[in-house]
Amino acid sequence: MPTGVRLAGARSGAVRRRTAVTVLLSLTASLLVACGSGSDAGGDLTAEPVTLRFTWWGADDRHKRTQQVIDLFQKKHPNITVKGEFKEWNGYWDSLATTMAANDAPDVMQMDELYIASYAERGALLDLTEAKKHLDTADFDQKALATGAIGGKQYGIPVGLGMYSIMANTDLLAKYDIPLPDDTKWTWDDLRNVGERVSKASGGTVWGVQSPGINDTAGLSIRARQRGGAMFDQDAKVVLPPEVATEYWTYIADLAKTGVAPPPSVTIEKASAGLNQSATATGTAAFGLWWNTQLTALTAASGAKLKLLRLPGESQGRSPGAYYKPSMFWSVSARSKHPAEAAAFVSFLANDEEAAKVLLTERGVPANTKIRAAISGQLKETDRAAKEYLDTVPVSDPPRITPNGASTVDAILKRHTEDVLFGRTTPGAAAASFIREVQSEVDAAR
Repeated sequence: MPTGVRLAGARSGAVRRRTAVTVLLSLTASLLVACGSGSDAGGDLTAEPVTLRFTWWGADDRHKRTQQVIDLFQKKHPNITVKGEFKEWNGYWDSLATTMAANDAPDVMQMDELYIASYAERGALLDLTEAKKHLDTADFDQKALATGAIGGKQYGIPVGLGMYSIMANTDLLAKYDIPLPDDTKWTWDDLRNVGERVSKASGGTVWGVQSPGINDTAGLSIRARQRGGAMFDQDAKVVLPPEVATEYWTYIADLAKTGVAPPPSVTIEKASAGLNQSATATGTAAFGLWWNTQLTALTAASGAKLKLLRLPGESQGRSPGAYYKPSMFWSVSARSKHPAEAAAFVSFLANDEEAAKVLLTERGVPANTKIRAAISGQLKETDRAAKEYLDTVPVSDPPRITPNGASTVDAILKRHTEDVLFGRTTPGAAAASFIREVQSEVDAAR
């Protein structure tokens, strides 16, 4: 899956995965209560031989780079052996839940925003503030650290950060003699209008805007944030204003009806085909909503000059809707027998410059500001542009972590967007149904 974003899968698969994780984590919770916690996270590092298990998801390049970093850590800590365990995304979560339920969890794990609350609220993850003696977070922005905090406890250290953005194909704009919009002032209506100019100028061969909504939970959340609202409150209640959701789906439907965005059948087909078949990657749309960290992959796929623009509506909003989204977290098992050593390993992953020069942006633009600056000279032009976007675009506090039970929110959004696009429901009905269904999922997980 692309760094910094989740592409929603089939709803049935997501529901099965959530159900399996929920059932297994319920068993995990009882085991944790019965067995107690591991050794003292704030104690001294031992000089005795220690073995840590470390698990992550990813592809071959990630595995190779991660093993190189493990080797570096072991050279600096010869008494600590780190055993890597890695899987593809689809099998990772069932495997992690199974090992948790069997009281055999890895010491250090790669954690995702969708699932961190499910594990943390059942006592499966260590509060990393207990290990602050060994885990340095001084070079992390507080808004970045807040993405891994629940109830004042730090359950995850953000690895990489992404920000939602508009990606503009400047080659297409130049071809049709359309100036680049001023992204410090533009509105959502401005995006629609400039997109309409592109569609008309191309004679319908290029769409102005790649249709959002299919994998766009962040976009809906940002619309609410720009209006002073949110998707969830701190008590895990869905507080998305119905009028915001209604306007959101009305906007998406209007883009399709007017030809500014592709027709629904094309939108659904491209969303299912993945990044390389998207309208942005194939050069058939001038503007698209993407995470800034996807600039390199989309530039390679499209062969075009792409530019990151700030989100529309930010200058008119009550506060910036933009926020830091963690690509993933480093978390430590609450049942680790070696929490101090596990925390020291996480600190190495997060803070060591030699390790950072191996990992670069494979897991996203580093959340650690010092590390981000240290690797800047090694980055490709597109990765530098993604870093600069992260460094310069204003953000507000991150939204509440996705509550336990809401891990299917992407699939629910996708289904309602399809229903609106194909005229099976109205934007207002979709808004009410979406809010009701997500709340029901959260309530069922309590």
